[in-house]
Amino acid sequence: MPEPGTHDQEQHAPVPDGTAPMTAEEIAAAHVGAVPRLDDQVTLAEYDPRWPQVFAAEAARIGAALADVRHTIEHVGSTSVPGLPAKPVIDMLLTVPDPGAEQTYVPALEQLGHTLAIREPDWYEHRVLRRYDLAPGAASANLHVFPYGCEEAARMLRFRDRLRAHDDDRDLYARTKRALAERTWEYLQNYADAKSDVVEGILARAEEGPR
Repeated sequence: MPEPGTHDQEQHAPVPDGTAPMTAEEIAAAHVGAVPRLDDQVTLAEYDPRWPQVFAAEAARIGAALADVRHTIEHVGSTSVPGLPAKPVIDMLLTVPDPGAEQTYVPALEQLGHTLAIREPDWYEHRVLRRYDLAPGAASANLHVFPYGCEEAARMLRFRDRLRAHDDDRDLYARTKRALAERTWEYLQNYADAKSDVVEGILARAEEGPR
């Protein structure tokens, strides 16, 4: 999710839900404000051991800000998998009772420097908030918000855990990312959608259980 500025606008959560790739119109409709275009290749960084530390520090800030809101927060996406190349953008998964009730959590997060960037009420009430200039080695953070018990949130965690536990699938995903990153994409979401078939295969193996 080149990373500073307008080049970290990957829309859907890191694990797609098997739907068709998003059109330019759908991408624009979900964004709060103008949609940043990529029109370039995707720059990946080698795994940085500071990424989990950056997540932990930001998660602690968010937890304190949302002390009165029932929630969970997890590190997801490629920066959460040791050894996996990634855009230096920390993906975070926040679950709350109702993401559509933005007044219960968005103002508190705005006080921390997070800005509401994406609103998808028809897709599990998905919201994305972003914070820039996060920390050395991490250009920004994408905070994905889903409701408790959401299947997409469960898929994100299942995908992360599979890559952490299985080097073969982690390496397959890394090769896929590197190959696709060499192509030119209109929007970063197009790059994300292009990974869907490989992601679905990895998820299918995760659902089969240990091997």
